[in-house]
Amino acid sequence: MFRPIVATSTDTDVKKAAAEVASAAKVSDLKAVFAYCSCDYDVKALISAIGDELKVPVFGNTSFTGVITADGYFGGDDPFVGILAFADADMTVGVAALEKDGCSIARGKELADACLNAAGKTQAPDYFYMAASPAEEEFYLRGITEVIGRVPFFGGSAADNSIEGKWLLYADGKFFADGCIAAFFYGGPKMCNLFTGAYRETDDFGIITKVDGNRRLVEIDGVPAADKYMEWRGLDRDAVSGGNLLVTTITSPLGVKDRLGRLTAIRHPMNGNEDGSFDVGANLAEKTVVIRMEATVDELIDSTGNTLKELIKKTPGKPLAFHLVHCGGRRAGIGDRIDEVAKQLKEAAGGVPFITEFTFGEYGFEQDDCNTTGGLMLSFTAFYE
Repeated sequence: MFRPIVATSTDTDVKKAAAEVASAAKVSDLKAVFAYCSCDYDVKALISAIGDELKVPVFGNTSFTGVITADGYFGGDDPFVGILAFADADMTVGVAALEKDGCSIARGKELADACLNAAGKTQAPDYFYMAASPAEEEFYLRGITEVIGRVPFFGGSAADNSIEGKWLLYADGKFFADGCIAAFFYGGPKMCNLFTGAYRETDDFGIITKVDGNRRLVEIDGVPAADKYMEWRGLDRDAVSGGNLLVTTITSPLGVKDRLGRLTAIRHPMNGNEDGSFDVGANLAEKTVVIRMEATVDELIDSTGNTLKELIKKTPGKPLAFHLVHCGGRRAGIGDRIDEVAKQLKEAAGGVPFITEFTFGEYGFEQDDCNTTGGLMLSFTAFYE
């Protein structure tokens, strides 16, 4: 029988915080623990202490400013840790972690093999979880997929509180800022994922005519990307310069459609460069279309409850737990209204346990298309019977 456990602590003492969340998860048939915490903790000491108490894989990443459970939002100026633990006699979980080293596609293959080995399996999992540093997520995913094929997945990228690279990933007793972790799930409940930006399309769109590397958008329709974006929104140069661009685009990012038009993956412009190009938080390809998207802050807040309700409708069976990945950029745009998000999620969950983390990249899938990544998105996952 599947049993999910959610626990949180804001104790400033690492040992006390670890003991508080671990005590809630000391149940029979415990198999795995998702853990999200503040980068202000001694993260290695915290996560190691939880693992020592529970004797099962503890994995996850630091979360941007906080976590949300049915008990509300935890974080802000306080350190925080939140866990979602799974207990199920029928579940097997294989967890592994690899720091970046050379080609990230090859590293993804190694990671998949390590997860299979940890689970004692040779066949693909029913579904899998992934977390990575916010840089080469697509390449780690490609490597994993080349080993196990198209298997539904969910997850998000590690985050810190100040976008300074202080984030950490952790699993299998390893801790690092640059790399990837994964968990392969067999048996136990099934999963259903809803991956959305919940933005509205505008009539502003253009062809990507030049990209530098994978994530620098140089030209749209043959003109500097920043100039095109300024034209679309009637902005001045200052609004799209340097780090100002990140804030400017939270309520109006770019979107790229999948080949079937079922999923619009959001691309968050992060930094404006002097030559009119800008850096984006996920990969882009030349000769494809970008669409300017829109949402008000009110809509960003309402999208959380609405998306969870949509996920419940989409889920074929009775939801038993939710793992909710919410973009850190959206959370920054929502600001001190985050308690409104917590209220909406609690009401929509209807008593089903859940945890929400805040990430710098989100991962999910549509049933008829490939697993993919995006930014400024919601990746909401239900575990159901």
